[in-house]
Amino acid sequence: MKTVELTIEPVELYKILKFEGLVGSGGEAKAVIDQGLVAVNGQVEIRRRKKIRTGDVIEFNGDKISVVLAGT
Repeated sequence: MKTVELTIEPVELYKILKFEGLVGSGGEAKAVIDQGLVAVNGQVEIRRRKKIRTGDVIEFNGDKISVVLAGT
């Protein structure tokens, strides 16, 4: 499982997918979320702007990302 450190929270779901390189663009991130291909904490998430916080786990395309706040 990969860990992502946030310097501020919350961060919108599609931005994490984009900035972590799991998709090629913000538009692609929004599309895969709309298609129900992303899960947050084990639940399919279709809200593009879902607020992601410390402790959340994002799953997409076989990858799991654990979210932590930098400095904690």
